[in-house]
Amino acid sequence: MFTRNILMLSVVAVLAACSSNDEEGVLLDSSVIPIDQQAGYDPNSADGALAEIYDAEVVTSNIAPGTQQDLIVNVGDRVFFGTDRFDIDNQARQVLERQADFLNRYPNLTITVEGHADERGTREYNLALGERRAQAVKNYLIALGISQSRIDTISFGKERPEELGANASAWAQNRRGVTVIR
Repeated sequence: MFTRNILMLSVVAVLAACSSNDEEGVLLDSSVIPIDQQAGYDPNSADGALAEIYDAEVVTSNIAPGTQQDLIVNVGDRVFFGTDRFDIDNQARQVLERQADFLNRYPNLTITVEGHADERGTREYNLALGERRAQAVKNYLIALGISQSRIDTISFGKERPEELGANASAWAQNRRGVTVIR
């Protein structure tokens, strides 16, 4: 995952250097095309570090449709939460709406939503918080028309951090709900 994050940050840096106000995207090469620049959170907010996580997405031509890689690259497989929060914010809604569209295109797919937390707090607290986050994602997908029989949830609490470190950036990346195709 560290390599994926470095790759995504590199793509964002290239896009930022090449962007202009009159272009939708920039062609980087024949296999990578930016498709979406998501607006970040207010940098002055308490959870402004989340803005760094919602990176530009890319489409690569060698990804099989309906796979986990397709979900990750072309839709987004994760949403992020504020500290001690499990509510679905506007950016998470956008990702989950794309996930619902993806799941509607592939009606035979089933998923597991993983709930995660940052390292702060007790193991028990973070397992419960991870479960509430996974359940919130599941409930939102159900509200968008995805059958509940296609969605399982699991909480990993703080046991599977995405990013190691005791800082706001690492904590923001670890407070997440991840959709995994089974």
